[in-house]
Amino acid sequence: MATNYSGKTRIESDLIGELEVPVEALYVVQTLRGIENFPISRFHLSDYPLFINGLAMTKLGAAEANHQLGLLTDEQFDAISKACLEIMQGQHHDQFPCDMIQGGAGTTANMTANEVIANRAIEILGGVKGDYSIVHPNDHVNRAQSTNDVFPSAAKMTAAKLLKKAIAEMVRLEAALAVKEEEFHDIIKMGRTQMQDAVPIRLGSEFGAYKLAVRRDIARLNIALEGMYGVNMGGTAVGTALNANPKYVEALAPELAKISGLPLYKAECLIDGTQNLDAYAYVSAALKTAAISLSKMSNDFRLMSSGPRCGFQEINLPGKQNGSSIMPGKVNPVIPEVMSQVAFNIIGNDMTITMAAEAGQLELNAFEPIIFYCIFQSISTLTQAIRTFIDNCVIGITANETRCRYLVENSVGIITAICPHVGYQKAADIAKKALKTGESVRTLILEENLLTAEEMELILDPFQMTAP
Repeated sequence: MATNYSGKTRIESDLIGELEVPVEALYVVQTLRGIENFPISRFHLSDYPLFINGLAMTKLGAAEANHQLGLLTDEQFDAISKACLEIMQGQHHDQFPCDMIQGGAGTTANMTANEVIANRAIEILGGVKGDYSIVHPNDHVNRAQSTNDVFPSAAKMTAAKLLKKAIAEMVRLEAALAVKEEEFHDIIKMGRTQMQDAVPIRLGSEFGAYKLAVRRDIARLNIALEGMYGVNMGGTAVGTALNANPKYVEALAPELAKISGLPLYKAECLIDGTQNLDAYAYVSAALKTAAISLSKMSNDFRLMSSGPRCGFQEINLPGKQNGSSIMPGKVNPVIPEVMSQVAFNIIGNDMTITMAAEAGQLELNAFEPIIFYCIFQSISTLTQAIRTFIDNCVIGITANETRCRYLVENSVGIITAICPHVGYQKAADIAKKALKTGESVRTLILEENLLTAEEMELILDPFQMTAP
């Protein structure tokens, strides 16, 4: 809430009764009741500027359509349009002080937009805030609308724009991993399964696998993004378009597409578009899947960089900050750590979104506020986490080639390659002896005359082991 109010108030009322409103405020009674009733998360509408802009876009699109039908005067339309454009340009966002988590299926958020736009339009027309004979929050700003079509349509526009940013960062991550795939192509390291030595693998191949996982995530997110383009604007309360002119209903999606710059279209069925929130659940599932892939990658980075003297020490992560207040010289893998923490939060948000999407009843889901709060948070934090993951970790990773080679040469895992030549049992005996005595596999093979030196060098060439 804005803090530069003079302390002077004006009296405004709703069906519940009268309240004192700061004289300078554009919001009115229903906003104040929302502030009183929902001091929940301490994250306000004003913390999500894209969502506020989305609300203003729905109001602008509706005003355009209503004006075309002669349902708003030129003066009212011009003033409402100017007020909406001001909000879309970042003005008046402090006038949206309500909590993101709220009862009423988003009615408080919708009414805040109506109140702010109406009072700003009144000012533009030279009137005094609260004189709703000039522009009325419900009769003019909210004309032919309901919270039930405005709120989810604004959320879809918000989620779409946030997703585009997330996908752009994912594309950048894929490219960064591709660079490392090429850079590390000739570096052989020990592969591990179930945290035990397995057989050699190219470090570049591991990064190539990370790249492909990210590529799949990008594809899933792009499919999920498509689900954000169908809006139920025009459906009003339950999707039946009560109080809405058919021409208005058809005009809305094209207007919103023009205003938002998104390829929006009218939902195939406005009733379905009002009742069901599976599109948001799909987005959340795609985000969760991406988060899982990125956290697994982060786990691998922490393991491969463990040390620097007593761990795997196969790769080096960029040092970003001191790792301890007591241990001098300690540097921790803080960027992969934060990537995993964001993933844990996204996974938790997905459960909340899943339960809320399932919990809708009949013609409306009253739990849209928590869904939108969680989904905006998931997309935004994923975007920021990927950005720092790329810039402060991935692009700065280097390989300890000598260490990688040493671990391969001193592992018994390479014994797997001689199985076709000496048989599984004999190879197992060599492995057991190597583990017991500490002698190298190569030495024992020569001692037992299982292969000639030339055959052994060819068969146990680590580079040969990493390709068919």
